[in-house]
Amino acid sequence: MSAVPGTPSVAASAGNGAAGRALLKMGELADRSGVSPGTIRYYLREGLLGDGADIVRTSRNMAYYPPEYVQRIELIKRLQEERFMPLRVIKGALAEDPERVRALIELEDRILERALATTEDHSRVSRREVQERYGVPRNVLDRLAEIGVLTPNQRGYDRDDVKIIEAIASFRAGGYEEALGFTVYDTLRYREALEPLVKEEVRALLDRLAGEVEVERAMEIVAAGVEPLRELLGAMHSKLLLGELRRSRGRVGH
Repeated sequence: MSAVPGTPSVAASAGNGAAGRALLKMGELADRSGVSPGTIRYYLREGLLGDGADIVRTSRNMAYYPPEYVQRIELIKRLQEERFMPLRVIKGALAEDPERVRALIELEDRILERALATTEDHSRVSRREVQERYGVPRNVLDRLAEIGVLTPNQRGYDRDDVKIIEAIASFRAGGYEEALGFTVYDTLRYREALEPLVKEEVRALLDRLAGEVEVERAMEIVAAGVEPLRELLGAMHSKLLLGELRRSRGRVGH
């Protein structure tokens, strides 16, 4: 931290390599970032705001801070509150590449915004319409909601829910009946198998796109991959299923 007599002027800012910046008092920094001075001081002690080289000290008890700290503090709070990241992890991420962290968050937010836009209430299908269209009993729909496979609200089911219900109706029509032991709880196997795969997919997708391409281009890539991924999973599942049946027949033969 540099000690500069007087008040932070253009000259004082220039002495820190940032000519023309309007430096902020602690109270101003707290107001703009929405974080208390005590929390900001803690961030400073822990090195979350960098090495402090941009801070201008005019006396023992007075300091002025660069306006860039506002965005940095807001980013730290978002990582804490929205992604539940501990401060030690945040510190490491920001020290490595803060711009990439911002790009990652922006891309995540845009993906979520687009996903939510496709599940707005006006695009939902009511319970009655679902039952009439697919013939799935109400108790089956209720059990699927209880175990979290479906997530309806008061307006009905979103697009992905309807796809799941359509698939279950096709299973039932093909002979996958409860009398033979096929129940809604079989869907849990697929969900449990998919959860780690999806987590790995999200990690790989964001790592490869965030900060590497423009957000709009990244969104185009994500959208373009939805249908091919479904086809890929379906084809690989069929191939693995056939292979397992062949191995099972071989084991029985021996």
